Amino acid sequence: MNFTAKDVAELRAKTNAGMMDCKKALTESDGDFEKAMVWLREKGIAAASKKQSRIASEGIVSSYIHMGGKIGVLVEVNCETDFVAKTDAFQEIGHDVALQIAAAAPKYVRIEDVPTEELEKEKEILRNQALNEGKPAQIIEKMVEGRVKKFYQDVCLMEQPFVKNPEMTISQYINEKILQIGEKISIRRFVRYEMGEGLEKRQDNLAEEVAKQMKGNN
Repeated sequence: MNFTAKDVAELRAKTNAGMMDCKKALTESDGDFEKAMVWLREKGIAAASKKQSRIASEGIVSSYIHMGGKIGVLVEVNCETDFVAKTDAFQEIGHDVALQIAAAAPKYVRIEDVPTEELEKEKEILRNQALNEGKPAQIIEKMVEGRVKKFYQDVCLMEQPFVKNPEMTISQYINEKILQIGEKISIRRFVRYEMGEGLEKRQDNLAEEVAKQMKGNN
């Protein structure tokens, strides 16, 4: 065995996975801590995906108002039972997701929600950008594909890096919470209001301000 009980405890503290899962991850990874974390994440995604076919009709509407009332968010987060919806752990998920929306200003929940017309328009803009940069025609589509991924990260909540831990996406964050709670969790819809949006005003980067405030509170 290439690891100690201390390694198991440290892996559990970093991932919130069960003790036996952490021990198995380190065993499967020959004691390599980074590989064990990847193993747990892959296992988590597989286990979480099994729960996605379940019906999640309970949940909460969580809210967040940025200091001074400049940004407001309402988000509906669903789970399977009213019991789980009332727990502190689930309430925290709703709060974290609302904070994410306030800070990162997504337009859609997931990739499938992006209208085809908007996606095609974005791809055309990206193709023209690549052409204007003088890129060879044979690699333009690959460049567009890479830049579309960045577009999804900008506009789709589930693809965005989590503001509290940029090493994971919101999708990965939700998968981790599914494993901890043991129920399907889904983000159904949200609205985000920004004070004065659409009106001519001084341009402040409110999303950046929210993100900085949250980092300062961690």
